[in-house]
Amino acid sequence: MGIYAVKTTARQEQTVADMIATKEEDEIHAVLSPDSLTSYVMVEADGTAALERLFDEIPHARSIVPGESGLAEVEHFLSPTPDVEGIAEGDIVELIAGPFQGEKARVQRIDEGKDQVTVELYEATVPIPVTVRGDQIRVLDSEER
Repeated sequence: MGIYAVKTTARQEQTVADMIATKEEDEIHAVLSPDSLTSYVMVEADGTAALERLFDEIPHARSIVPGESGLAEVEHFLSPTPDVEGIAEGDIVELIAGPFQGEKARVQRIDEGKDQVTVELYEATVPIPVTVRGDQIRVLDSEER
């Protein structure tokens, strides 16, 4: 049993992954279509024979990349990266969602466990700490750069 890379048409990775997953093949165990991997779908299967049989039925599947991958090579696709990664205290950010959308703020504290950031709004007359999710901000200026 190994992990194989299937070449697909660009931006059709999810379609191909869904079609492979819905086929009832005992030899295919799992399908992975990470957003960061363009034009490829990773398939865990007993061999390439089952995948080759499916190519006639799946329009956007192009070919199987020769060779087999191990779990260590695809493991980084399996664990999500926190939204607060790359954000540091003191960074200038823009709030891109929520009631303060469009406001600029300075990062005061980062809670990686909860994936939250506490910021202090720039234009506020009274400094008010606001806690937002990491996906609700965009870094404008970083002190580390």
